[in-house]
Amino acid sequence: MILVRKTPVIGLLVIGTLLITAGCVVGPNYKRPAAPNVPGYVPSLPTTTSSSPNVPAGEAQSFVPGRDIPGDWWTLFHSKPLNDLIERSLKNNPDLKSAQAALLVARENTLAQRGAYYPSVSGSFSATRAKTSDEISPVPSFTTFQYSLFTPEVSVSYTPDVFGLNRRTVESLKAQQEQARYVVAATNITLSSNVADAAIQEASLRAEIDATNELIKINTNMLDVLRKQFEKGYVGRLDVAAQEAQLAQIVATLPPLLKQLAQQRDLLAVLSGGFPVNDLAEKFELSSLQLPQELPMTLPSKLVEQRPDVLQAEENLHSASALIGVARANRLPSFNLTGDIGSMALAFGNIFSAGNGFRDATAGVTQPIFEGGTLMHKERAARAAYVQADEQYRSTVLSAFQNVADTLHALEQDADGLKAAVAARDAAKVTLDLTTKQMQVGYVSYLALLSAEQSYQQAVINLVQAQANRYADTAALFQALGGGWWNRADVPKS
Repeated sequence: MILVRKTPVIGLLVIGTLLITAGCVVGPNYKRPAAPNVPGYVPSLPTTTSSSPNVPAGEAQSFVPGRDIPGDWWTLFHSKPLNDLIERSLKNNPDLKSAQAALLVARENTLAQRGAYYPSVSGSFSATRAKTSDEISPVPSFTTFQYSLFTPEVSVSYTPDVFGLNRRTVESLKAQQEQARYVVAATNITLSSNVADAAIQEASLRAEIDATNELIKINTNMLDVLRKQFEKGYVGRLDVAAQEAQLAQIVATLPPLLKQLAQQRDLLAVLSGGFPVNDLAEKFELSSLQLPQELPMTLPSKLVEQRPDVLQAEENLHSASALIGVARANRLPSFNLTGDIGSMALAFGNIFSAGNGFRDATAGVTQPIFEGGTLMHKERAARAAYVQADEQYRSTVLSAFQNVADTLHALEQDADGLKAAVAARDAAKVTLDLTTKQMQVGYVSYLALLSAEQSYQQAVINLVQAQANRYADTAALFQALGGGWWNRADVPKS
């Protein structure tokens, strides 16, 4: 038996400590899901892709299993403008700053909930001037009907966490805080990847515009030749009209490319935290980029520890597990301990005089008896939410592996596609040159020349797009494998 006489507040704390010691944390204890037991991402993948010598972005790429991903993976493209723009974006982008603020909100909410572990102490002072009715006995101990009353008081209340309600609540909030941290990491990766992709697209568009301008020049020269031949009677008006139509079609492809280029510039300006009216200093060309030749290949068992979206889904599962304990604890008894100590005097100067003190201690317990099934169904809902979070986690893991597999397939086919595009461009150029010479001396018809021009035009555009695909899918692989956020100082650690 614990006897509390002169120190009720201390006695309450002792009782609370014993309740905590005797208590238990209800609900399941969270266990991390096991990593997928799979040997790889695709059924078969060559260790090295094919190459296209003497062509930008034509280098062979090799996959290095187990290699870590640098936090600044974009530097592997060896483009200072790209490095500068991404670093500026990571400092100024409002979406990233918003995610960082959300992390701070989650952290403070967790710390606020932890305050429930400790007793609540409050102090108060009241001064009262009163007069009682002549028909009743006077309130003070001596006969008077008009008096003043001064009462300083300290109150202590404490709710022992006997069944772990607060501990499970803190556990859930901590998991939500970790979710917010992984949102910061995901935003960091997405931002850097989006900037890199937009820069590559800009470079691709510039190359397509240059190719289109070159085609316009070739077709303009050919039109001049045909017009001279028409004046001399060597060709008909139909041939000249066909070449005029061909030139007009090529010229018509230029404005859409210029529009896309302007929109990519607008996108890069906004991603870097600026307004489109302020043109960027950086400009991107495919020739200024270098293709990374050694690519990291994260082990499948490590992917779930690196992808922020998977880690977010796992923390959502963790939070759902803790909320089962919260719902269960709400159905069990709750205990409350309160204590007051103070003084009461009729004269302010007698507040601390002997005999004017008072104290009280209260211990209470509340057990829900009938809630119309509310608490029972809330617990069932929490358990169903856990199953939902578990399936969402599994879906996220599958999507992550699909993302990596798709990117690996793309890299393999990009290399082969570039090799084929180079061969097609070279063959089309030879055909166009020979056809042009033969037509000038009358060996072939204009229709043959028109066909050769169209083939060369498409081959040039295909080559530019094939080069851009290799750069873009290489950047996509770094993003798919987690982006190396764990190696960056500007992403908060746990």
